[in-house]
Amino acid sequence: MSGAAPEALPRRPRLHPLVGTARNHIRSALELLGAQKAEATDQDGRPAPPLLLVACSGGPDSLALAAVAAYFARPLRDGRQLWRVGAVVVDHGLQPGSADVARRAAGQADALGLDPVLVRRVEVDRPGMGPEAAARTARYEAMDRAAEETGAAAVLLGHTLDDQAEQVLLGLGRGSGTRSLAGMPARRGKYLRPFLGLRRRDTEELCAVAGLEPWHDPTNRDPKFLRSRVRTEVLPFLEDRLGPGVAEALWRTGRILRQDADYLEELAEREYQRLHTVTAAGIELDREGLAELPEAMKQRVIARAAAQLGGENPSYERLLAAEALLRRKGSAGPVQLAGKVSVYRKVRGDKFAQDERGYGNLVFRATGP
Repeated sequence: MSGAAPEALPRRPRLHPLVGTARNHIRSALELLGAQKAEATDQDGRPAPPLLLVACSGGPDSLALAAVAAYFARPLRDGRQLWRVGAVVVDHGLQPGSADVARRAAGQADALGLDPVLVRRVEVDRPGMGPEAAARTARYEAMDRAAEETGAAAVLLGHTLDDQAEQVLLGLGRGSGTRSLAGMPARRGKYLRPFLGLRRRDTEELCAVAGLEPWHDPTNRDPKFLRSRVRTEVLPFLEDRLGPGVAEALWRTGRILRQDADYLEELAEREYQRLHTVTAAGIELDREGLAELPEAMKQRVIARAAAQLGGENPSYERLLAAEALLRRKGSAGPVQLAGKVSVYRKVRGDKFAQDERGYGNLVFRATGP
C-alpha cells in the first residue's frame, strides 16, 4: 500500500546564538526586580503586565536592547503576557537635526512593537556643570518623569562591557575610591543595565541580525570629550601595548570591587547608625568610637554623615582633612566638604554634659539651602 508522503512541518528559523545570549542577559536583569515589580492596571482598572521602558537613543547599544527586549512582550503559549515593553527617547537638542534623530529612533522602536514610545525634549544648559554632566542630568530627569508617568517597573539602559571598562578607567585616572572603580551597577533603583556583559560589537551585530540601522553619535568620537578620548585613544592604545582583553579585565575588576564596596558600605552604615546623633546643630559623630575604626571605615562613616545632610561625596583630600580634626591638633575647623556641608570639632567653649561627653566629637552642618 502506498501513499503520499506526509507534508513536512515548516522548520522554525534557527535562533541566532547572540540573540539567545542577549535574551538571557535581560532575563537575568529582570530577576533583580524580584518581588518589587510595579503594580499596573489597564484603562479599565484591570491588572496589567508590568511595563519595561527601554531608554533608546537610536544608537547600536540601545536599539539592540530595544529589539531584544521586545521579545519579552510576546504572549506565552497559554495567552498570558508577563511584560509590556515601551521606550523613551530623549532629545538633548545639542546637535543639528537632533529632533529627526529622535523621531527616527522612536519610529524604529514603534516598528519593533514597543508601546508606549515616548519622545522627550530636554534643556541641557545647567550652570556649574560641564556638557557631559549636564546632558546626563537632564536625560535622567526626563527618564525619571517618563517612568513615573507610565508606572514603569524598570527602565532598561544599553550600557555595555566597553562602557563599563571606560568607566573604571576614568575612575582610575581620577584617583577615585572603591565605589567609583566599581563602575556602573547592574541595578540602581528602577534602572537596569542588562548588557554590561556584552561587547559594543555584539550590539552592532544584534542590530544587523534584526535588520536595524542604528544612528552613530558623532560626539562618541569627538576628542574634546574625555570619555570619547578614553574610547578612541586610551583603550585602543592599552589593547595594542598590553594585548587583547584589557576591556574584559577592567570589567572584571569593576565586578570584584563592586562586591567589596557593597560589603564595606553595609558595614559603614552599621557603624554610622551606632556613632551618629542628630542634634540641633546637625549631625554629630562620636569621637572615641570613630577613632577606633579602621581608616577605610572611618572615612566611609564621615562621608555618610555628609551625605545625610545632602552633601556630595567628599574628595579623598577633604576626607583626610575632616579626619585630622579627630587628632585635636591645630584648628578645630570648620572643614568645608562638597555640597555645602561643613564639619568641625567640638571644643571646650561649646556646651557639654557635666561628664563632658561630646568633647572632640565631629559636628556636621549644612551651610546652604
